[in-house]
Amino acid sequence: MAAEVAVIGAGVGGLSAAIRLAARGHCVTMYEQSTEVGGKLGLYERDGFRFDTGPSLLTLPSIWMDTLIASGMSHGDAAEALPIRRLDPIARYRFADGTWWDHPSDEEQFFAACEQLSSGSGAGMSKFLRRAEAMWNVSKGPFLESPLRGARSLLAQSRRVRDLRTIAPQQTLHGLASATFNDPRLVQFVDRYATYSGSDPRRSPAVLASILWAERSEGAWYVDGGLRRIADVLLERCVQLGVTVQTGADVEAVTTENGRVTGIRLLNRIHRNATVVVCNADAAHLYRDLVAPAEARAGLRSVARAEPSLSGFVMCLAVDRTIVGAQNLPPLAHHTVLFPSVYGGEFDDLFSQPPRVVTDPAIYLSIPQDSATAPPGCEAWFVLVNAPRHDPDGVAGINWMAAGVAEREADRLLAKLAQRGVDVRPYVRFREIRTPADLAIRTRAEGGSIYGTSSNGIGAAFLRPANQSTVQGLYLVGGSSHPGGGLPLVQLSAKIVSELIASPY
Repeated sequence: MAAEVAVIGAGVGGLSAAIRLAARGHCVTMYEQSTEVGGKLGLYERDGFRFDTGPSLLTLPSIWMDTLIASGMSHGDAAEALPIRRLDPIARYRFADGTWWDHPSDEEQFFAACEQLSSGSGAGMSKFLRRAEAMWNVSKGPFLESPLRGARSLLAQSRRVRDLRTIAPQQTLHGLASATFNDPRLVQFVDRYATYSGSDPRRSPAVLASILWAERSEGAWYVDGGLRRIADVLLERCVQLGVTVQTGADVEAVTTENGRVTGIRLLNRIHRNATVVVCNADAAHLYRDLVAPAEARAGLRSVARAEPSLSGFVMCLAVDRTIVGAQNLPPLAHHTVLFPSVYGGEFDDLFSQPPRVVTDPAIYLSIPQDSATAPPGCEAWFVLVNAPRHDPDGVAGINWMAAGVAEREADRLLAKLAQRGVDVRPYVRFREIRTPADLAIRTRAEGGSIYGTSSNGIGAAFLRPANQSTVQGLYLVGGSSHPGGGLPLVQLSAKIVSELIASPY
């Protein structure tokens, strides 16, 4: 039976859910508080420069294809809708000792690159990847692709003791890497994958090693024109399927009666009837602000169990390569990571109480070799460092809106880049700063949390808010709910929700 569905939030999770539900014959209306769709897939344009201000790397493209194919598109049409190209190397790294190191996409070249760092590391990485693959195979079906209600739900689906041994539930990612590699540089390389979920590698579960396997199994990809194109294609498909998309439509409440959804109420007090509500807003915002207290108790408990992920401080740099001297910049890949001398210090700062701006952060650069993103002879640099969330009271983060804080941090990061051999300052036409406060305001992510909830704590990955709430007809998609943040996972959350709505019991 067709349902009247209201989708709150037009991020990737909301757009993907709307596509799947409309393709099943439901009547879907999306309500987006912003004037444009995309959520954290932000875009900044100025003077011929085009910057992705959100994700800059596409992994597991098969999940993206599955979303479009589920909407009725052929495989060929789906591939044509979003042209992508494989990146090689996947990323370039600069370690604190000055070593530059590439992460090739080819497996044998990857092992050889590890061996070049230190004797025996190639075999060590081969062993690590086999373990990561096993973790991926064990967890993909029962965890990533299935609805969960806490750790017991996963344990119920993982029937074999061997499966539990494979995912090593009592071991951290950092612990697994340290036990595998003698070279601290490769430990840092593996630790980096915890930040893909906004987490501390010393506290997040070893199963996050599967992220490395997933990235390598299908490769790392770039979308010509920038990853913002993903939101554009999803929106276009929504419209083709008859989804009504309302931007500038701020939802102030999910209305219920006798424990069942009746619709949503907009800020202008207009009520829209719906038998199903899919929320792509942050779970904390949903349960604290949109649902009546009597209906929100269970949801608030799930929010309290899940620690919000870290945020990020961003600079968009318009770099002019035609200026004399610019050719002396070191060769940088599409994705480049510049490590600090003590990587663990970054997480000491980020997850202290209260959190602190990172003294010596890892610096991430995305520099697309794409004529659509910059004028001739120029490049659009996206610079990101992990950062505490925004909190005006300075308890759960720092006040990024305080006078001078953002500009001082931008100046400090440019100086840090110079210290690590990338002094880009003489070649910058302009810079645009985006803080955690900006992200919080634009997307209502708690404190500007990039990835929704973190995986800090051995069971944290299994304790995110569930996709199906205790309110009948209310569902959650996006990074703050199961299975977590990142483009592939939020699309999986949309798939889970569409299947739950088809078979709610």
